[in-house]
Order: sequence, then structure tokens, then C-alpha cells
Amino acid sequence: MAPDNHIFKSTASRRQILKAGTAATFLAMSPSVLRAQGRAIKIGLVTPTTGPLAIFGETDAFVLAEFKKAVASGITIGGQTHPVEVIVKDSQSNPSRAAEVANELINASKIDLMVVAHTPDTVNPVADACEINEVPCVSTDAPWQPYFFGRKGDPKKGFKWTYHFFWGAEALISTFINMYDELPTNKVVGCLWPNDSDGNAFSDAGHGMPPVLEKRGYKVVNTGSFDPFAENFTSQITAFKAANVEIVTSVLPPPTFTSFWTQAAQQGFKPKIVTPGKSAEFPAAVRALGPLGKNIGIEVWWSPYHPYSSHLTGQSSAELAAAYTKASNKTWTMPLGFKHALFEVATDVLKRSKALEPNAIREAIAATQYESIVGPVQWAKGPVPNVCTTPLVGGQWQPGAGGELELKIVNSKDAPEIKTNGTLVAL
Repeated sequence: MAPDNHIFKSTASRRQILKAGTAATFLAMSPSVLRAQGRAIKIGLVTPTTGPLAIFGETDAFVLAEFKKAVASGITIGGQTHPVEVIVKDSQSNPSRAAEVANELINASKIDLMVVAHTPDTVNPVADACEINEVPCVSTDAPWQPYFFGRKGDPKKGFKWTYHFFWGAEALISTFINMYDELPTNKVVGCLWPNDSDGNAFSDAGHGMPPVLEKRGYKVVNTGSFDPFAENFTSQITAFKAANVEIVTSVLPPPTFTSFWTQAAQQGFKPKIVTPGKSAEFPAAVRALGPLGKNIGIEVWWSPYHPYSSHLTGQSSAELAAAYTKASNKTWTMPLGFKHALFEVATDVLKRSKALEPNAIREAIAATQYESIVGPVQWAKGPVPNVCTTPLVGGQWQPGAGGELELKIVNSKDAPEIKTNGTLVAL
């Protein structure tokens, strides 16, 4: 059987840095750095390269190439310069596989630092493996409640080895309701919450979306839990029509939402606003809906319009998005900013670490006070230990130049430093 790892020691111009579907990739620095005194720093990355969540990892090759250039001369720790390797493992969008490859990185590759992103299905099992094995871990792109409470975190204690930055359910709920408040509706909300980490967190009767909606004057119509990869939504659509639902919210994998939204149109269900969390962040997914993609609302984690810059590459948010489009011929996506920020934070942590050993790296993570391209990252205080929140605003896919759908920021009530550039309209 061929080995799982592919080793790259030359510059990016000689070979592609990351190939689609590759299970694991070494990114080594230039030969001059390899002659440095210190041993190589090993960073493990678990990401969904394949499977239903692969769209989240679409920007990986670009981000890794940019990171390689940024640390080409190595990272100095304790007066000694070390080359850097990134070992990439594909979670295949499967929690069990994510745990398996995380343990490979920890036990076989002997990584110094784990970085992981993209939904609790990827983040949680990797973070759990790191906590058990006492390996420092930084994660992002999973709402913090499913991350923390989904891992049975205790707010009085937190975790020792695993740290997370992203927004939470409270921010998404507030952002969505701020958008609902802008439109005249009957305030009846149809909810699609599947039986997975995200769905269970948002449907929670005590800490999820229902009590907040009700407190702000909205009626909740929840037809119950279901398979996150369900294909038939006739029963939910029938219930929503019977309850005269004018607002729909969900947290579904993109293909699942596409099935629901297509069937809703076929069955004559026409709400005034829809906010499908997790499903409509990606231009390709929305544009694939054709006319049905017009005016879909969504939470916006990061965009070219955000006022933040990278201290790793010196790029503004707009410059990072433009560089990605130039390199890939694809439209920017929200995970681009957060995957870039993940490596920004990792670099900052390693530069501040007093030694290349687990406890020193963990202490550097805990002491982080960093201004990233997605906003401030610091764990000195948070909603719970080991969690840092990032800003969230409301957006809508609206027709732009030539009729192409463009994501506009239409509500920034909870993060006024991020300016709006559009006005919310009904479906």
C-alpha cells in the first residue's frame, strides 16, 4: 500500500502544495531553513478535504501556500530558528475519521501543535484527541456552544489543552432576529434543526434559539429532529404552510438545504425571509440554486468588507479575498478568513512560546492577545474558559453587476465596526 504522506521540500513554483483529495501532506521549508539548528516544528491540520463538508476546506491549498511563504525563514523559539512543517489530514467529513487521523498526527507524526477547523463534526473529535493526549490545539469555524458543551465542557473548569475562537449561537440568534425585525412579518418562524451537534445546540429549549425567539415576540414552529442528510422535506413544508410560517431558519449541510429549498418552491411554500445557517455561506452553493438563491439571508463571519488585516502577510481583508480569487479563479468564501486566521494565531503562538514543548506552547496559547484578519483573538476572558468569540453580522445574497448574486452586509447592529453595504429586502 502506498504511504499516506507526501513530502514537499521545494518551493511552491515547482510543485502544487496541496492536491485535492490528498489524505496527508508535508509542507517543508526551503533547504536553507532546513540547515537551521533547530528541529522542524510540526503543525498538524485536520480538515474536510472530501465529503459533504469539503466546500469548507476549499481554500486550504491557497492558505497553506501563503503560510509557507510567510514562514519560509522559519520561526524562532527560545533563540533558535526552526523550519516549519504542516501535516495535513483529510477528515473525509466524518467525525470518526477525524478522530482517527488526529491520533495519527499525535502518535505517529509527533506534532507540536494541532490546528483544526470546519464544523463540530471535524473540530470536536480532534480537540478531544488532543485533550486526552495533552497536545496543544487551536480550532475555529464551529459555533462555540457545540464545541464546548458538545465536548461536555464544564464552565467552571474548561479544558487544559484545547482553545477555540469563533462566534456562538447567541450571536447567530441575535443576528438573525435583528434581520427579522427589519421586515414586516407575522413573526412565525419555521425551524429546521437536524439531529447533529449544530442542530441540537440551536434547538435546545434552555440555551438555544427557541427561548430567545419567544422572548423577542416570535412564535416557533419546530417539526422535530431529523437526519442531517435527509432528502424529503414534504412533512416539514406541509407543517410550515399550515402554521402560516413567514420566516424560516435552519442549520443544515449545504446539500440538505438545497433539497429543502427546492422542494419548498415546488410545493408553493414562499416565506418572506430565510436564514439557513451553515448552508448559504458559499457562493457556489447559492448560485447553484439559480433564481432560488436570490435574497437568501445568512450570517456573515468574514468578508472583504471587514475592517481587519493580517499581521502574518500584511494583507487587508479585501486584499486577501482578491489574492485568493486571482490564485484560484474562485470567489472568496468566509472560511478563507478563518483558515488564514488559524495560521496567523498558530504563528503568533509559536513565536511567543518560550520553548518547543507542549506546556510552553499551551501557555502561549492561553496568553494570546492577537489582532487577526477576523478580529481580536484572546482567551483571557470569554463566555466560557478556552473560548474566544469573534464578531458576526447579517448578510443577504442580492443581485449585483450583471445579475450575479453578491453577498451584501445588511445588518451590523451587534458589530457596528463592520459597516453595512446593502439593505435587507424580502424574498
